[in-house]
Amino acid sequence: MKKKFRLNSSHWFCIIGLAPIIALYAYLRFIPIVKTMYISLFEWDLISTNKPFVGLDNFVTLFQSEPFLMALKNTTIIAFGILIFAVPGSLIIASMLHKGVRFKAWYEALYFLPVITPMVPVAVTWKWMLDSQHGLFNYFLSFFGVPPQAWLFDPVLAVVSVIMMTVWKTIGYNMIIFLVGMTGISKEYYEAAALDGATGVKGFRYITLPLLKPITVFVSIITLIHGYNVFSQIYILASDIQGSPGYVVRVLVYDMIENAFRYYKMGYASAEAVVLFLIVLVLTLAQLWLAKDNTTSRKGAKR
Repeated sequence: MKKKFRLNSSHWFCIIGLAPIIALYAYLRFIPIVKTMYISLFEWDLISTNKPFVGLDNFVTLFQSEPFLMALKNTTIIAFGILIFAVPGSLIIASMLHKGVRFKAWYEALYFLPVITPMVPVAVTWKWMLDSQHGLFNYFLSFFGVPPQAWLFDPVLAVVSVIMMTVWKTIGYNMIIFLVGMTGISKEYYEAAALDGATGVKGFRYITLPLLKPITVFVSIITLIHGYNVFSQIYILASDIQGSPGYVVRVLVYDMIENAFRYYKMGYASAEAVVLFLIVLVLTLAQLWLAKDNTTSRKGAKR
């Protein structure tokens, strides 16, 4: 017979201690999510007292809206652009530092410094450097005979500028995560691989990369989620052109805030928030599925 599980004093201590934190987290996280989903089904604004139920009409209107589709496109390009450059770049830097270099701690601090620097001053600095007339980027390009570029006004260059800045800002965090993962890999794997001639690049390909798969999945999904939630740097870099007819560098979060607090279309903005939430949810589930698949395959190999 199985023993019945009984709560002892230590269990109750943990439950009582965690209850306020869980309640606060639910109040600040779960309840707003449910409330947003509820509002998205209504023609809800901040002025009228009449809030008729419209069902999925907000979502239908959403995907027929050119600004929203442009914002979704820009956000997706930025998110995957950050992913393509930030993850491999941080992995290469982490690999080089893991091999052992002089002043390793200084390099780690140098790469991690942008991560802990607040976004607003960083974005203001980058906006100055990307200035089409007096910016450092165009100044350095002039040495190669390249004419001044409208970094923050050309739609393509503006997206490239946001990607460059965000990669520079986040690559240090990813690097630290990869360094922790590499530190946990036993040297015995590399010694055994060296006996078979798998050294250098081969050792990195056949030993490091496979063993770092769970961490790579984690870093990739976190990077994508942050990319889809991009807002502050874009608002500062292109704040004077966000409302222009061309919607240069328009992203989901900005479109959501504008519809909610400029046009008072809370139901429509809530529908945008639900779409963003579903995108983040799918990416999170993909992370969990890939991590589970990797764990299952490793257990099967051990058997």
